Amino acid sequence: MASTIVLCLIAGVLAANATPHFVKGITKEPFPTPFSPAPLPNLIGGWAMYVLAALLLLWGHAGQHPLAALIAGALGVLPMGMFHAAIGAFGKKPADARSSGATPAKP
Repeated sequence: MASTIVLCLIAGVLAANATPHFVKGITKEPFPTPFSPAPLPNLIGGWAMYVLAALLLLWGHAGQHPLAALIAGALGVLPMGMFHAAIGAFGKKPADARSSGATPAKP
């Protein structure tokens, strides 16, 4: 069961990190990655992380220990979500207008 917990935790982290990259890729918006902020590398990177997360769930035999897998996966998603919400990719902080709740003026 220990391997299930570890692999599902990592799968949760990867799936949570895949989401912003995949979404920015399909919406054709730039998002920082180690390779390029362009949409295509983000799409491919997000897709690859989803595939790897699915493989980790498979290798971790999540079906044999579903509750442990669910809890571990959820605990993997949470810190990555908090990272993207607070610090962001590569230390990119949200604009002051977004963090204060104010709406920026339209040009």
